[in-house]
Amino acid sequence: MKTETKSLLQDLIEISGGCVVTDGGFATQLEKHGASINDPLWSAISLIKEPHLIKKVHLEYLEAGADILVTSSYQATIPGFLSRGLSTEEGESLLQRSVKLAVEARDSFWTSAKRNPENKYRRALVAASIGSYGAYLADGSEYRGLYGPDVNLEKLKDFHRHRLQVLVEAGPDLLAFETIPNKLEARAFVELVEELNVQIPSWICFTSVDGEKAPSGESFQDCLEVVNKSSKVEAVGINCAPPHFIESLISKFKQLTKKAIIVYPNSGEVWDGIEKEWLPSKCFQDDDFGFHATRWRDLGAKIIGGCCRTTPSTIQIISNALRKNI
Repeated sequence: MKTETKSLLQDLIEISGGCVVTDGGFATQLEKHGASINDPLWSAISLIKEPHLIKKVHLEYLEAGADILVTSSYQATIPGFLSRGLSTEEGESLLQRSVKLAVEARDSFWTSAKRNPENKYRRALVAASIGSYGAYLADGSEYRGLYGPDVNLEKLKDFHRHRLQVLVEAGPDLLAFETIPNKLEARAFVELVEELNVQIPSWICFTSVDGEKAPSGESFQDCLEVVNKSSKVEAVGINCAPPHFIESLISKFKQLTKKAIIVYPNSGEVWDGIEKEWLPSKCFQDDDFGFHATRWRDLGAKIIGGCCRTTPSTIQIISNALRKNI
């Protein structure tokens, strides 16, 4: 009888007692260290200007208890780098750098952690971030959901293919397709990992602006229909949605998929486009993440973390809460 081999992600979830912690907001922490990311490349600009800060942030999330590091490549694309006057080869090198920095941070941290037999850490996995087409446009399209009549399945696959190939060849443990606004782009990723015969596991995270459906207006039942057909996509869930949406969305996803469920919401803060500043959340504070993370785990989430405006402090609260009874 053939024995099924567990993937790195499945194995990590199992040895972690059924739930693992991914990291939190990357751009938020870069800004705290003085990085200027007001740029169409967003946090990926630091791959060019300040790669040492990227490694520093990765280490801070590891110290906070993250089991998974997500690379700084969310808004890093070959077309985006070309628009800055870089060559294709330079763009490829920067994508590779995003994985290399995370792997170096993970390996150095793990080497240090192993010296202490009392350490509470596990060897983290590195997930290469692949943001949606809307992230490249840098106009908020990933939260509106529809890219227009000129963007079809083949255009999305052509846009993502090269970046996906470069990131896979750079050697991450996982792929993280993030902030996906519609069924079409999810299908593009599902077909690409099959066509390229990608051998590492991946997750696909949608977002939501109303807590009920994808930004495109499509139901999550329709969106997950295409994802459920892929054996290469091992987890599916929600990122960069307000935290008060998460409980009901986990319950919804639990009914729609047998895949591991992943959630990493934003802080609940709201961006004021007129004043150009973040407004505090009226219903969710950082300390609330501990209680709610255990609720999300008990409802069925297997991977929990944070997105925009969360910090290593948020992740430490989540990690401490989830490991309390393990």
